[in-house]
Amino acid sequence: MVLFRCLKLMALAAALRYHLAAGHVLHQDDLGSGSGPQTHHLAKRKHPNLSPDYPLMFQVPLPIPPLKQPSRIVKVPTLTNVTSPISNLTHVNSPTVKQVHYYEIEIKPFQYSIYPNLSPANLVGYDGISPGPTVLVPRGTESVVRFVNNAHANSSVHLHGSYSRAPFDGWAEDTTAPGEYKDYYYPNQQAARMMWYHDHAVHITAENAYMGQAGVYLVHDPAEDALNLPSGYGEYDIPLVLAAKQYNADGTLFSTIGERISLWGDVIHVNGQPWPYLSVEPRKYRFRFLNAAVSRSFALYFVKTSNVGGLNAKLPFKVVASDSGLLEKPVQVSYMYISMAERYEVVFDFSSYAGQTIELRNFAKAGGAGVEDDYEDTDKVMRFVVANTTTEPDTSLIPRQLRTVPFPRPKTRRKINQHFKFHRANGQWLINGVGFAEANNRILSNVPRGTVEIWELENTTDGWSHPIHVHLVDFRVIWRRREGRRVEKYESEGLKDVVWLGREETVLVEAHYAPWDGVYMFHCHNLIHEDDDMMAAFNVTALPDFGYNNLSATFLDPMEPKWRAKPFVMTDFQARTGPFSEEAIDDTVRDFVATDAYGHVDEIREDLEQYWRTANEPVRSTSTRSLSTSAQSSSSTRTQSTTTSRLTNTSRSTMTARSTTIKQQSTQILTTRLQPTTRSLSITKSWPSTASRLTMPARLT
Repeated sequence: MVLFRCLKLMALAAALRYHLAAGHVLHQDDLGSGSGPQTHHLAKRKHPNLSPDYPLMFQVPLPIPPLKQPSRIVKVPTLTNVTSPISNLTHVNSPTVKQVHYYEIEIKPFQYSIYPNLSPANLVGYDGISPGPTVLVPRGTESVVRFVNNAHANSSVHLHGSYSRAPFDGWAEDTTAPGEYKDYYYPNQQAARMMWYHDHAVHITAENAYMGQAGVYLVHDPAEDALNLPSGYGEYDIPLVLAAKQYNADGTLFSTIGERISLWGDVIHVNGQPWPYLSVEPRKYRFRFLNAAVSRSFALYFVKTSNVGGLNAKLPFKVVASDSGLLEKPVQVSYMYISMAERYEVVFDFSSYAGQTIELRNFAKAGGAGVEDDYEDTDKVMRFVVANTTTEPDTSLIPRQLRTVPFPRPKTRRKINQHFKFHRANGQWLINGVGFAEANNRILSNVPRGTVEIWELENTTDGWSHPIHVHLVDFRVIWRRREGRRVEKYESEGLKDVVWLGREETVLVEAHYAPWDGVYMFHCHNLIHEDDDMMAAFNVTALPDFGYNNLSATFLDPMEPKWRAKPFVMTDFQARTGPFSEEAIDDTVRDFVATDAYGHVDEIREDLEQYWRTANEPVRSTSTRSLSTSAQSSSSTRTQSTTTSRLTNTSRSTMTARSTTIKQQSTQILTTRLQPTTRSLSITKSWPSTASRLTMPARLT
């Protein structure tokens, strides 16, 4: 009987993969004909599960990832003054002691039994759990996180949502091999937000993340406490990490290896547990959603169990935060789209549902945008069992105004600076015809430090959607073109670092490329697409006459040898000797602090704004187009113009020199250290000219 079931599942899986390869997407992640992104439909029905039927739906309690405590808190005396090159004023730091939190996280295999009476799944997680432990740091407290690779595959860790310096951002080729460790230095100075740390190793990100390498990282601002939102980690403030996986007939985890289209998964997980339940009180809760799935997106809504499928079944809730922190004001909705790597924080009030059960459901015609194709149980996510009374009165609030969001503020008429086409060609996922393996061509944009740019993201196909993540920056979603599709209110009320690019859709995002210079990635966060090979890079170029550049010298190149992974001996790790001794750890932290990598960030931002307010008109490009022109143009005929300078007589000599210096600088720093992998080219001399694909420099101030 088991053999028959195995053969049946294998045949069904093969048939489904045939349809996917042909472009027939049964695809949950695109949400029908309403306001959500869309793809093809294979049939107007659900499909049988590929995984074994799960017998414990809504019977296992929701696990809460444990808080990670610092291994050490290192106190470092600091006294660093810097003179502004713009105002000539000296920014003085009073003598102080900086407290840096040091964490140590081990990447290691573990087993977890998903199905009773079947084999356990073999997983790899941070500290041997998945999701990994939650890191919670106060805003402004720097951290050093040492990731120790005791697993069987290379790793690279990206702190998603942080403006980390390039060598600590998780560049895909900056890998840590088994038997090595790497120290990542994080600023934690941005607005309070839900970030997450996850694997980013070149061409194996999907497998590593799918097997468990993801965890929540929270930056907490005590000033936010005055808002009196529901609080208390794991009590009334709860992370909900969504994922979707597929299992073999024996209960082991199906692998992503060999997948080239997508892996939707037919078993929905929350915090690592399939279809859990959570006991709640009749009061307000803050839920922090993270979509950590490989390929699956969600349209989420709440409904009373007694009224599933009924009229007006969707219950209201309020979105209060997105990828980059609090919105300006809460947005009340009855459903919410969340694609891969997006984060949204919502407040749901259970006070009207005492003694009832509420279900979190997925994609059942949310807001008129329905998906009728999927697996049997992927319309269910989790259940909330509401108690009859609260343990204490609920004094939490949902303020009408949450904060003033620091949106990018261009000083002139908005222009489109860059155009990127996300498409599939010759069996690969590409950006402007380039994949990450093309090491000589993958830097698609040079962006002068401190400029505001609008990027036009275009999906030319009608079969696939792409959640696009831009590293380093927070951006504003300002426009979306597709019939019936709009920028959702909860997208526009805050800043983001991922935008869901639907099929045959164009989106405009606007970002301030600051505070740092250096080389960073942008890519599709469908991890199958990312690995195969929909990822490229951009270079935030130094300003030669700005100053502060002495602070950036060792942080421009993500492959800077000084910051690469180091080998270790297991006996040192176990006995806490060698690099794991307290003395060695303290010295490491002090060395990081001495670099002043994240010092004076507020002053740097102010001086960058002043720099561009007083700078001459820069080199312009014929690829810079007005928004109105873009909206009217046809995506099928759009081509990227070559770069052409249009200089005024008064600014020609100044900006020609400045532009030349910036180009020379970007060529010099992006050189030999971006090492090849088995699927990428070696760089042995210098980065080639990419003028044909650049708008350089395109300033919007």
